Order: sequence, then structure tokens, then C-alpha cells
Amino acid sequence: MQNTVLIIDDEIKLCNLLARIIGLEGFTVLQAHTGKEGLKILKNDDVQVVLSDVKLPDFNGVDLVKEIKKIRPGAEVINLTAFGTIADGVMAMRNGAFDYITKGDDNDKIIPLVYKAMEKARLNARVVELEKKIARRYSFDSILGKSRAIREAVALAQRVAGTSTTVLLLGETGTGKEVFAQSIHYESARRSKPFVAVNCSGFNPELLESELFGYKAGAFTGALKDKKGLLEEAHEGTIFLDEIGEMNLDLQAKLLRVLESHTYIKVGDTQTSKVDVRIIAATNRDLKKEADEGRFRLDLFYRLSVFSIELPSLAHRREDIMLIAKHYLAEFTTKVNRPAMEMDEEFERLLVSHKWKGNIRELKNIMERAVILTDSDMITSALLPAEFHDETRNADPLNMQDMERQHITKVLRYTKGNKTEAARLLGIGLTTLYRKIDEYRI
Repeated sequence: MQNTVLIIDDEIKLCNLLARIIGLEGFTVLQAHTGKEGLKILKNDDVQVVLSDVKLPDFNGVDLVKEIKKIRPGAEVINLTAFGTIADGVMAMRNGAFDYITKGDDNDKIIPLVYKAMEKARLNARVVELEKKIARRYSFDSILGKSRAIREAVALAQRVAGTSTTVLLLGETGTGKEVFAQSIHYESARRSKPFVAVNCSGFNPELLESELFGYKAGAFTGALKDKKGLLEEAHEGTIFLDEIGEMNLDLQAKLLRVLESHTYIKVGDTQTSKVDVRIIAATNRDLKKEADEGRFRLDLFYRLSVFSIELPSLAHRREDIMLIAKHYLAEFTTKVNRPAMEMDEEFERLLVSHKWKGNIRELKNIMERAVILTDSDMITSALLPAEFHDETRNADPLNMQDMERQHITKVLRYTKGNKTEAARLLGIGLTTLYRKIDEYRI
């Protein structure tokens, strides 16, 4: 990033003097003697800090701040004036000026002020770059797949993203519902506000209520002070309620109130609180069937399903499997600092023919596991779990045991003995892993 300062002042001698002083500090200095000339420079040059006189031939320097910010939002502006007034100073700051100082009296402040303004401009640039990275990461372009099924789902999500409509995402576990929710949020007008995700199946009913709505001090044993709920944390943004079908009927009624009136009551409170939040819900259940059988509120179902999007399972978009597999292969080889790898034909064939009950999440784990286990730059079918192999039933049990022992040992070494993480990568339960560790005396 450059360190460029633009001085806008019609007093040419003062402008040259300031340019010389600031230039000696190592900054690149540009000069303009009218507001229009300064704005023209800003359009053509990457300027981080502007020093502008308040009284220019064609502009009031305080008003010029707004025009500068339109062209260079991340630039910081310091207003200079021969006769400072409180009113002008206040207006300059409101317009976005970094500071407002008086010429002559504050000459010793200029250089330190330029350094501070430059640091703020650098911070502004980093924030903008971070926002761009987040936008790229969560944009709809980041959703992998070229199949008709996934493109149709993306098209629906793009259509609804620009609204504040409640969205219900449907589909099997692991189909990428949270990724879709994030993309909808970051493509909406709420993108600069929080995105809060909560898995409704991860809490008991009482804990879920206090997490969602917050509580007042003394509401229950251990509630020593007021606590914000996730709804409040997501104010003006989006809250993603995953596994909404796991929410109990009492809590469903309270959520319905949020959807209908944008109000709720914290646990232990007597006053209502207001919230402006977009709700995106997700489930792998048939909520209509659940409602017909009395396990889900029908009125809440209708409020949530104003705009429903069905996410296809991986088995229904097999043409996307290799594209996704290659993406994760590249990601994980980079993560473990390994050279680029390739997959052999048999490995690819078994990937495409697999049932993929765990969908994208399962495929991601399989690719991470394969990268960990391989000792070469070729990913082979031998690195796949036993269920991928049609011939497994006829395989030599002793050889299969040796292979399994080696796989488990490598994964445990990779996770540095973290058995929970090892079980996840191996695709088995923690209890099963402990049993195999004992069985194989690992």
C-alpha cells in the first residue's frame, strides 16, 4: 500500500512548505490548489490522506470532505483553517473528517496527525479487503456444482437474498444448508450486520430458550447478571436456526411471536423486547408431516415456509462429486503443506458410485482422511473406508485388519492423539475407536 498525501490549498507557498515537510517523512506528496483539481487527482491516484484548506476558491473545505469520501471512502481528511470555529469543526467531523486544526498554532501537530491518519487509512483498507474476502468466501459463486439441481437451488436463493423474507432450507444432513444461509445473508442488505447460527438440536429446551432469548439476572440459579440472547446478538442481521424440527412446541410458540410481531420476552423478564432480524431455518425433516402429527406447529410451519428451497443430495447430483472432491483435495493438501496430489481412476470410480448418505460433509471428511493417510502424491482406492469396496466381503480379513490398524495409527498420529477428532476423520463413533485401539493394541 502506498503512503500518499494530497495537500489542497490555494496558498502556493504554504502548500510547497507543507509538501516539503511531509515529504521528508518519506510520504509521497501530491498538490492541488482548488477543490476541483484535488478531486480530479483523487480519481486518478491512490491517496490515503488529504490535508485540505477550509477556504478554497471554489469549495468550502468542510463540504469538500463529503466529495472526497465519495471518491475515496477509505481516505482520511484533515481540515486546515486560518480561523477555526467550533461550528466548522463539528461539521467537518460529521462529514467524516479525521481532524480539524488551525494553521500556525497547530503546525507541530501536523506530522504526528498525518501519521495517525495514515495508520487509520491503512486500517480502513484492511477492513475493506477483509470484507471482500468474506464476500467472496460466502458468495453464491463459492457454492460448488454445475448440475441442474444445485444451479436451480442457487437461483432460488439469489432471488430471495435481496429481500427480508423468511427462508426454509430443506434437505438431507450434510447438503450445505448453512453455506446457503450464509450466502443469502451476505448477498442481502444485512451483510454488514451479524450472521448468527444456532443448531436447535444441540441444546435442551430450557437452555435453547435462554440462548435464543437471553435472560434477566435472577431468572434461575446461576443467572447472576443479564445476558443477551442470540436474537439480540443478530439484531438487524440474520439468525440461522438449523434443525428447527428439534425445537419443542412451547419454544415454537415464542418463535412464532418473533415472526409475527418482532417482539419476545427474555427469560425472567416481564417486559417485551423488540428485534429486527431475518430468520432462515433449516431441517432434514418433513415439517408438514410433523405438523399433521402434532409434533410441529402448523402456523409456524406456514410462517417459516414462505419461501422454501430444497437442497439436492449428493446422490442426486453425481456430476458434481468429482468437482467437489478436487476442491477439497486442493484445500487439504495446502492445509498440511503437501505437494499437489491426484486421484487414480479406481478412487474416482468408487467416489462417484458411493451412496453418500452423509452428502458433502461425508465427502469432505473422506478427502481429508485420504490426504492424511497417503504417503505419495497419488490418492488410491486403498485409502477409502471398507464400505466403498464392492470386493470387501471377499477380502482377506487379516489383510483388512492390518490395513485398518495402519489407517487408525496414521490418523491418531495426525491428530496428535485427539481421539474425538480421529473418530470424526475415520467416520466411526468414539466408542468404536476405543474398542479398535484395544483390539489392535495401538
